[in-house]
Amino acid sequence: MLLNVVYVLAGLGGLFLGGNWLLKGASRLAASLGLPPVIIGLTVVAFGTSMPELMVSLNAALSGSNGIVIGNVVGSNIANIGLILGVSGIIMTIPIHISLIKREIPVMIAASVVVYLLAMDGVIGSLEGLLLFAGLIVFITVLVVLSLRERLKPDELRELKEEEHILGVINRPFEIGRLLVGLLTLLVSADWLVQGAVSIAIALGVSEVVIGLTLVALGTSLPELVTAIIAATRRHDDILFGNVIGSNIFNLLGILGITALARPLPVEPHLLQFDMLVMLGFALLVLPMALNRMLRRREAVMLLAGYIGFLLLAVVV
Repeated sequence: MLLNVVYVLAGLGGLFLGGNWLLKGASRLAASLGLPPVIIGLTVVAFGTSMPELMVSLNAALSGSNGIVIGNVVGSNIANIGLILGVSGIIMTIPIHISLIKREIPVMIAASVVVYLLAMDGVIGSLEGLLLFAGLIVFITVLVVLSLRERLKPDELRELKEEEHILGVINRPFEIGRLLVGLLTLLVSADWLVQGAVSIAIALGVSEVVIGLTLVALGTSLPELVTAIIAATRRHDDILFGNVIGSNIFNLLGILGITALARPLPVEPHLLQFDMLVMLGFALLVLPMALNRMLRRREAVMLLAGYIGFLLLAVVV
C-alpha cells in the first residue's frame, strides 16, 4: 500500500512538471510557425495529453478489463468538461474561439451521439471501431488543411510574440524537445498515478467499472487538468479550450476506435443507461456557452458542481 501511495504522489508531481513543459513548448512552437494556438491545442496538446487514456485503455482491453476501457473514456470526457473547464473557468473567464464553435464543438457532440448509437446493441465491435478511427483520420486531415490556411498574419504573429515575451529567433529544435519531454513526462507520470490509484482501489474492494469512471478517468485526465490550469494562469485560453475539445474527440474516435479494433468492447447496461447519457449531456452543455463566445465563472461553477454530483452518483449507485 505504501508503494502505491508513493506512485500516486510521484505521478502528481510529474504531471505538473510535464504539463508546464508541454504548454511552454507548444505555445512557443505555435508562434514560431505562425500557427494559431487553437490549432496547436486541438492537435499536439490535445492528442498528447490523451495518450495516458490510450495506453490505459489498450492495456485494459488486451487484459480483458472492458469495464475500465469504456468507463475510462466516458469518465475522462465528463471530467474534461465538468472538472477541467469548471476549474479553469473559475480561475479566469475563457473566451471561445470562433473556429471551435463552427467546427470542433459540433464534431465533439456528433462523435458523442455516434458512440452512444453504436453502443446501443451492447457492444462496440471491430467494424465500428474502424468507423470511429476513420472519423479521427478525417478530422485530423481537415485540421491540417485548415491550419495551413489559418497561419497568422505578420502583424498578428508579431503581437503574439510580444505577448509571449519571445525575443529574437525561437529555437525550434529546443521547443520541440521541450514539448516531447513534457509529453513523455506526462505519460510516465500518469502511468504511475493510475497504477497506484487502481491498486489502492482494488485493495479497498471497489468495482472495475467504478474504477474506470472515477479513479482511472481522473488519473488519465490529470494531464489535461494540469495543462489547463497552467494555460489559464498564463492566459493561453486558445490552447486551453482547444485542448479539452480535441481530447474529447480523440477519446471518442481514437481511443475507442483503436481499442475496439484490438478487441470488441462489451458495454454494460449501466454505462448505456446513465453514464454515457451524462457524457452526452455535458457535451451539449458546451454549446450554449460557446454560442455566447465565453465561459464565465458562474457557468464554470455549474460545470464543476455537476461533475462532483456525477462522481457521487457513480460511487453510490
